[in-house]
Amino acid sequence: MKKHQLVKYYYIAEPSFWPIVGSIGLFCTVLGFVQILHGGSFGPYLTGFGVLILLTTMFGWFGHVIHESLQGLHSPQMDRTYRWAMLWFIVSEVALFTIFFFALFYTRLFTIPELGAAPFEFARDLLMTKGPATHQYLWPHFQAEWPLLTNPDPALFVGPKAVIETWGIPALNTLILLTSAVTVTWAHWGLKKDNRKQLVIGLIATILLGLIFEGFQAHEYIEAYTELGLTLHSGIYGTTFFTLTGLHAMHVSIGIIMLFIILLRCLKGHFQPEHHFAFEAVSWYWHFVDVVWLFLFVFVYWL
Repeated sequence: MKKHQLVKYYYIAEPSFWPIVGSIGLFCTVLGFVQILHGGSFGPYLTGFGVLILLTTMFGWFGHVIHESLQGLHSPQMDRTYRWAMLWFIVSEVALFTIFFFALFYTRLFTIPELGAAPFEFARDLLMTKGPATHQYLWPHFQAEWPLLTNPDPALFVGPKAVIETWGIPALNTLILLTSAVTVTWAHWGLKKDNRKQLVIGLIATILLGLIFEGFQAHEYIEAYTELGLTLHSGIYGTTFFTLTGLHAMHVSIGIIMLFIILLRCLKGHFQPEHHFAFEAVSWYWHFVDVVWLFLFVFVYWL
């Protein structure tokens, strides 16, 4: 491949049908998932069909964009457009995780003290409610604590026997993800210096670390379900635990796929030291995943 140089003109992409196709796939996926939640018989089929359309859209659309880039059609303005798009995508992901973290904080700071008449005066003042009365008339034997092992109504939701040990797999996974942030940055430096060996080794190491992280996460989930009684149905702690960690694990899986595709493109020589935003976008995403895990480790596993 010839050395890529950004030309100084405003590039306008050709009209594309992929946005419409992708919207149809997203609509089918969401509608099918809603049907699954409501026990609809055609829900799984509709969801699968929607996911298939989405995968086809990504393969076709991204492939078209890659072809444009390899032809040298992307102008500096197009490069800035992609950067802003990736930035706002990450902002939307930050907003998504923020919602679930707020749910966790609300539960810990307001709901649990309210039901257990715990001495969190600031929480009751903000809610303008009668904590002791709620505790007395609804669940007088309930004790406010976190992690919540005994739910207000144990007959309805049996609490877990124990929770995941902070300084076991979670601490190890933290070290693994932090190390992967170093390896992907090292790979980026290799790309900037046109050191292909360093680039490939760094990417392979990052992918392997991500897979190890996912393996430990799966082992942790198996232990939680089979030995600790910590499940999605074991009360608010189990719900928030699996929602937050599961959402993060899904993002790690997506990041691994993205890194693998970037590795294949690197092996084909698609990137140059001065033109490699696709690599940068994936590295931004991976660093975002790392930062989110730090918050999870502190507020879900540790505190």
